[in-house]
Amino acid sequence: MSTEDASPQHLDRRLLTIAGVVVLGAIMTILDTTIMGVAINTLARDFDTSLSTIQWVSTGYMLALATVIPLTGWAAGRYGGKRLWIVSLVLFVLGSVLSGAASSVGMLIVFRVLQGLGGGMIVPVGMSMLVQAAGHQRMGRVMAIVSVPLLLGPIFGPMLGGVLVTEVSWRWIFYINLPIGLLAILLSGRVLDRDEPRPSERLDLLGLVLLSPGLALFTYGMSEITSSAGIGSAGVLVPGLGGLVLLALFVVRSLAAPQPLLDLRLFRSSPFTGANLVNVLGGASMIGSVLVLPLYYQVVRGESALAAGLLLVPQGVGAAVVQPIAGRLVDRGKGGWVVLAGLPLMALGFVPFTQVTADTSYLVLSAALFVNGIGAGCSMGAVISTAMRTIDRRSIPRASATLNIILRVGGAVGTALFAVVLQHEFVRALPSARGGLGVLASVTPEQRAKAAPSLAAAFGHMFWWPLATAAIGTLAALLMIRDRATAPAGEGRAAGREDAETRGDGQGSAVDIE
Repeated sequence: MSTEDASPQHLDRRLLTIAGVVVLGAIMTILDTTIMGVAINTLARDFDTSLSTIQWVSTGYMLALATVIPLTGWAAGRYGGKRLWIVSLVLFVLGSVLSGAASSVGMLIVFRVLQGLGGGMIVPVGMSMLVQAAGHQRMGRVMAIVSVPLLLGPIFGPMLGGVLVTEVSWRWIFYINLPIGLLAILLSGRVLDRDEPRPSERLDLLGLVLLSPGLALFTYGMSEITSSAGIGSAGVLVPGLGGLVLLALFVVRSLAAPQPLLDLRLFRSSPFTGANLVNVLGGASMIGSVLVLPLYYQVVRGESALAAGLLLVPQGVGAAVVQPIAGRLVDRGKGGWVVLAGLPLMALGFVPFTQVTADTSYLVLSAALFVNGIGAGCSMGAVISTAMRTIDRRSIPRASATLNIILRVGGAVGTALFAVVLQHEFVRALPSARGGLGVLASVTPEQRAKAAPSLAAAFGHMFWWPLATAAIGTLAALLMIRDRATAPAGEGRAAGREDAETRGDGQGSAVDIE
């Protein structure tokens, strides 16, 4: 009996409740990352330390994320997704409370690392549980629901952070996670089904030793590009190249290991390969632009962090509008076409920004952001659920970890690349203001008024890069057109038998969608 016959087609109350729990956990990590950006200067002042030191509050968290994500696929199988989910929530909330109570910058950095160890597991584990609960037929619609708040997080995070830092205290950017996290933990214990752990799952220790430090070194190298040292410095090249070497060795190891940390054999699937390429290119475009879009409004137009966040709302609205439609199309086996349509729209949304001036109409820019949001909602919102439709149930945890790792790598590369380009263009516009991208935040009103046309041109030149990465991602999306419905004969039946064996309920997972 097919899953189409055995499973409900509608999003029932139980599935929506599970989605709500996953959103509660995931939104904390998204908001935490974006809120921190507006608090860095305040933290440096309150702890009487340099910006280079206080940046480790963000860098330590980011490195902890990169280190722990590779473990999630194995740990979810070994100990069970529900257990790992609750442990990750507890670690994140504990790290948040301790960070808020920190009395020195050293304590804050250590507690942020603890927070990152929990935060790195939340999204891939939550996604894995949600995908397994939804099944192939409802995956697109339920992931569309989850994607909306995750796309809105980077927009509203800076606004929330600005209000908390300005009107309350920087400590509340951490304490705000306590009520949300406790509610998520409470609901998780009641709502989530207990899954059976697989004690036979072995940890690929050598793979872990290669992958986690490799990701951490590469991510650190990318983050250091925006420092005053520049892209050719030893502080960038040594960790960056060292990380790439370790990652290359990990690939060799994984292809030979019987139980690898990440199953790279999944890349034999064209849709899965295409999804990861889209994650790299689309993730670079979307996540990287999160840094530079608000900077345009703040540096060139003189807007506050709160106003800049409000001006980015049309992007989130565009994503929210299209997500329900995109989700239904994914569930009908058209996910590849949705992603293929979304990436050109993302690129199109950047076109007005490539021509931006010091007085470009906010109405024009808002319309462009709305189109960009529609594209992001179609492409980045649908890419994961489309990829997961090609994966058998047993492989979902490792597939989820792989997709999240690739997305973060793309985001790190995009953020670093766009920052370097913007820094170069900015120095050309204001030769006297050197010392890294951080000087953008310290431009005086007098400097801005005098140099506004040159600064706007600098941003315009930079915006060609997120446009180009989104456009190139369109080529990768072509690989996703081949959905599971066109899988070779026998492949789907084998996956269905494996799903049935994994669940023990006698029913296979949906394979032939249409």
